Amino acid sequence: MQIGEVIENVLSIDEFVKNKEVDLLFTSNPSLRSVVVVRDGKPIGHITRTHFYQKIGTRYGYNLFMGRQNQLIMKDNPLIVESSTPIIEVSTEAMDRRAEDLYDDIIVIKKGLYLGVVSIRELLLKLVETQVAIASFLNPLTSLPGNKLIEEKLEKALQLEKYSLIYFDLDHFKTYNDTYGFNRGDKILLYLTDILNRNITGIEDFLGHIGGDDFVAILPHYEVASICQTIIEEFDAQIIDFYELEDLVQLQVLNRAGKLERFTCTSLSIAVITNEYQQFTSVDHLSDAVTRLKKECKKIYGSCFLINDKKTYLVH
Repeated sequence: MQIGEVIENVLSIDEFVKNKEVDLLFTSNPSLRSVVVVRDGKPIGHITRTHFYQKIGTRYGYNLFMGRQNQLIMKDNPLIVESSTPIIEVSTEAMDRRAEDLYDDIIVIKKGLYLGVVSIRELLLKLVETQVAIASFLNPLTSLPGNKLIEEKLEKALQLEKYSLIYFDLDHFKTYNDTYGFNRGDKILLYLTDILNRNITGIEDFLGHIGGDDFVAILPHYEVASICQTIIEEFDAQIIDFYELEDLVQLQVLNRAGKLERFTCTSLSIAVITNEYQQFTSVDHLSDAVTRLKKECKKIYGSCFLINDKKTYLVH
């Protein structure tokens, strides 16, 4: 949400309006918190009710200021933001102000011209709404974007000149959950999330959590082999720490076919689809391609990655 969506109209005056007229504005409008001072339509100052009467209420304030122009009493460094600025960004700027300015209205402009103001109360209410809305689209465990945001990002990726879709999937993760329980399984998911967050770091990179042990990344380039290699190396380096060592040696478990097999440590399969040599016409088309490649990847023992660009298959 942008700050311009929640503005309210507040009176503006020029810098030559005298303070006795400002006093009349405040006394005749008890709910008026402030007025904005403009020059040629552009805000240059802010007069809040509290600040105004603090100045006027001093020992010589009434005689010194009341008959003179408001530029002598206005605050000349108010927080001014463009209407297109995200509410989250504005809230950060607002909270960084000096203590005496902390609760002043925020002045909103459009292309430099005064548009309106936003109160701190309204800002905080909308900030909470925004955060709740964002949270509803995030995976509750990993706090990564979920399916709705992933699909929106995939739609946008199809319009890019270059992109790589990376699908991350854990092997033998169901066996781990069946053996140790979901709480310990969640720790592996958070372990993987931390690794992905540290390696998917480009400004335009996107990382999402489809659900369970399935993650996806979308990068606006093709240089992904080294990223996949690093992710696998970091994952394999400490995954064994999540196991009881005797289980890795002695334990047998039922596989999906109902047959006993040797307990196998969880590994990571990474499937990568790019548009370097093949164009995709829809999200479904792209998803089908990466799903097929993921199945091929999971046939390989241990952690691995495959990059399918019709020319290259890379295996760790």
